[in-house]
Amino acid sequence: MAKKDYYEILEVSKTSSSDEIKKAYRKQALKYHPDRNKNDKTAEAKFKEASEAYHILSDKERRTSYDQFGHAAFEGASGRGGFSNFDFSGAFSDIFGSDIFDDFFDGFGGQSNRRQRRSSNQRGSDLRFDLSISLEEAYTGKQQEINYSSFDVCDKCSGQGAEPGSKPITCSTCGGQGAVRSSQGFFTIQQTCPQCAGSGENISDPCKSCSGLGKKRSKKKISTKIPNGVDDGTKIRLSGKGEAGTRGGGNGDLYIFMTVKPHNIFKRSGENLFFEFPISLTDATLGSTIEVPTIDGGRAKVKIPPGTQSGKQFRLKGKGMPIIRGRGYGDLYIQTSTEVPISLSKEQKDLLEQFRKLENSKINPSIKSFFEKAKKFWKN
Repeated sequence: MAKKDYYEILEVSKTSSSDEIKKAYRKQALKYHPDRNKNDKTAEAKFKEASEAYHILSDKERRTSYDQFGHAAFEGASGRGGFSNFDFSGAFSDIFGSDIFDDFFDGFGGQSNRRQRRSSNQRGSDLRFDLSISLEEAYTGKQQEINYSSFDVCDKCSGQGAEPGSKPITCSTCGGQGAVRSSQGFFTIQQTCPQCAGSGENISDPCKSCSGLGKKRSKKKISTKIPNGVDDGTKIRLSGKGEAGTRGGGNGDLYIFMTVKPHNIFKRSGENLFFEFPISLTDATLGSTIEVPTIDGGRAKVKIPPGTQSGKQFRLKGKGMPIIRGRGYGDLYIQTSTEVPISLSKEQKDLLEQFRKLENSKINPSIKSFFEKAKKFWKN
């Protein structure tokens, strides 16, 4: 059975804005959600249809692919828009927000795991560090020292936020639930407790060293290995090197975002390197052997055959960048650029004039082919 058009499911046109699509999905999701339609398989199917449609049309790249290729753009696309394991509540959560998403289920008597998610032991934040290195360093890899500041566990209260010897007390506002509820017509709205920020506890005697936060900002210095082959946009994750969590929660992670500086000779494309090498007119005509630099600091010889045309590429296998998630190396491509002399002595000019007279008696194949085509054009 053919799948329905996503725009038709949400009752919007192909020219609809993202806000119009979002509004249309909100309407469908509220209408057909299973918690409002108990044991109604038809409503459940329509909710999944609407969520799938919104998942595609709410994303610019996925929407463009769908407009060009239809459903075929996502057939068999595991992890790239396929829906065999798609969590339809994800789209619902994106549009309503996580708080309202939970409130929706709580309002219909669904059992929420919100209290478990609001544990006072919250994980610390992830951190980002931008690192710029040279192409040579990306080739060899390096040991990098990183200096940064972040929150670390308070050594006085061990991250609990309370003065040693004191204990947190149950929040009187929410009764330790971490959330408060209020009825608004058909819905029961559940919100994070403003008094305890969702932890369910209040600290009666905050730690004087960290003011009850449970962590203090400190400077850190670590050393890490930058693997060879990294490229622009490569991310390196250092587990547990981010900010400290709250009240015993785990540390976040530190992410290093790599940038490789432009090189004055080599240009990079993935694992391959390229550069343009100028050769003289006589070397291009008569042939020669040239010596070129390589990214490892060495040199390589390249044989230029007689009659080499400007723009000709030569490949040096294995002389490129290391393949970061594999074995071996990319290649180095050298493109010749023939330089025409612009300042000649009288003797050089005389020799070239003699050469031109000899050359006219045996025109080069490409020149001859062009003039044969031109003659046919002139006859018309």
